[in-house]
Amino acid sequence: VQLVESGGGMVHPGGSLRLSCAASGFNFNAYDMSWVRQAPGKGPEWVSTIKSSGVTYYADSVEARFTISRDNAKNALYLQMNSLKPEDTALYHCARGGKFTRDWGQGTQVTVSV
Repeated sequence: VQLVESGGGMVHPGGSLRLSCAASGFNFNAYDMSWVRQAPGKGPEWVSTIKSSGVTYYADSVEARFTISRDNAKNALYLQMNSLKPEDTALYHCARGGKFTRDWGQGTQVTVSV
């Protein structure tokens, strides 16, 4: 199983970023996929899940600002992040599975700062 995230960076508050995850080594179509983030000095925080059926779920903290999507033909997972806030600063991990999975990639850093 390989999960490789990309697309992180530094943005100002109110800005946008689109994270991508390239998945390989398993039947991507069959799995729920998630994004999990970890801020410095804090534990992991579930962000969003998209089920294999396409149904999506979001943490309250990102609802209406973030959009999760997947492209099964490309074995790819995405996270469109709009209206970013300083508290969104974290290492974002692509994850195989649902809300409580620990099957993560290495992550991509997102920093929101003035």
